[in-house]
Formats: sequence, C-alpha cells, structure tokens
Amino acid sequence: MTFLSVAVEAAKLAGKIQLKYLNKEMHVRTKSTPFDRVTIADLECEKAVVQHIKKRYPYHNIIGEEGKYLRTDSPYVWAIDPVDGTNNYSKGYPFFCVSIGLAFKGKPIVGVVYDAFHRELFTAQRGKGARLNSKKVHVSSGKHLGESILVTGFYYDRSRIMEETLAQTRKFLKKGILGIRRTGSAALDLAYIAAGRADGFWELRLNLWDFLAGSLLVEEAGGRVTDRSGKKLDLERTSVVATNGKVHKEMLRIVNPT
Repeated sequence: MTFLSVAVEAAKLAGKIQLKYLNKEMHVRTKSTPFDRVTIADLECEKAVVQHIKKRYPYHNIIGEEGKYLRTDSPYVWAIDPVDGTNNYSKGYPFFCVSIGLAFKGKPIVGVVYDAFHRELFTAQRGKGARLNSKKVHVSSGKHLGESILVTGFYYDRSRIMEETLAQTRKFLKKGILGIRRTGSAALDLAYIAAGRADGFWELRLNLWDFLAGSLLVEEAGGRVTDRSGKKLDLERTSVVATNGKVHKEMLRIVNPT
C-alpha cells in the first residue's frame, strides 16, 4: 500500500459521498463569512478521508478544511479539502472536487484531485509525473499571455482583497488574453493547469488544503508554482501563481508589480 494508493482510495470514498448528496436538499451553514459555507457532505467526506488515512498512518499530521488532527513530531502532513467548491456543490453546479495532498518535511510528495461528477482522477507523485485517469498529462505550450486562458478565484473574505484581484483582472484583460475564468474550485483549477486546459492561475489568499495537491500536479506536469513574489510556496496560507512555466514571469509582473 503506497501513499498514493491510500490517497486515491480516500478520494474515491469522498467522491461517493459527494454524489450521494448532490442535488439533494441540504442544510448549509456559514462559517466566517456568508461566502464561507459548509454542508453535511463536507463533514462526512472529511470524516471518511481522515479515518481512512489515520487507519493506515495513525502518526501522520492531518490538516482538513473542517478540522486539524495534529501530531507535531511527524514529518508527514496531509492536507484535505473534502469538497473544494462547496458553493458550487450546494447549488448543483458541477465543478467541485476532493483534494488530498501529502507533504514530507515541507515538500509535496503526493497529490490527488478527484472530480467525481466527471469521473476525472488527477494524480501526481514527486518525480513520477502527473496523470489524469492513468494517462500522463502535461501543461500547455503557449508562450505568451496573448494566447492564454487564465483562471482566478476570490478569497472568501471579499472585503480584504477583492479590489486588488479585480484590478489585476482588468490588467490581464488589457493584455489581450483569450479569457479569464472564475470557477470556484482552486484545486480543480490547478489540476486543469496541469492538464493543459488553461495556461495560468492566480489567487491572492489560499490555504494549504486548497493548493498542496494541485501544486504538485502542476509541477509534475512540467509547470511552475510560486507565491506572487516568485518565491517557493511554504505550508502556510499564501498567494499562489501557477502556470505552464512559459507565461509565469509575465503573470508575476501583473500580480506583483512592485
């Protein structure tokens, strides 16, 4: 049993729960803001994933969007988003996933993003490439922003950084890019960058469970992932810029102009 196989099994367990509740009437409660929501599917998915991992690796640290299960002496940290795209999910909008990443001594080593609705399983292992349903994937080949589709997201506390994100969006559009998408699932956005379906992604505030799995997917597919200043990501809440590598510097000049 490998780390990857355990993560895949856990993701598929969560995917079944997501589909069970999809388009069913659910109680939705808010957390820190009206845009930060949680459903019974979030809670049941996280419980299933955590139990599955803890059964195999009881001494690993686990950080989930809905809770933390920490043993500080372990160099292994799992980061779980049980339903990435909860707002989409709660409305029956089919763009959501489960995201499971594993880091060892601060470096991502396994990433799984599972879109149960579309039956798309994105996986990556450090040094072994990225795959979609067992087929290797690669980032896009576009060399300039003018031929790019970009993806972004808004932090759930919109009062803080909404205006900055909108200003950056306007600057990108003035560059003559093909378009900008705002999908509502950062993990799936990163998986799409890895698969070459979009060329660049940026978001100004993400948590570890949002980006750990997806960042490894992008890197293993031949892309580049940094924070907005061009530095390597750490395991904290941070900004994220992920690209095919070829448009990275152009994006950074807009996302971090100073």
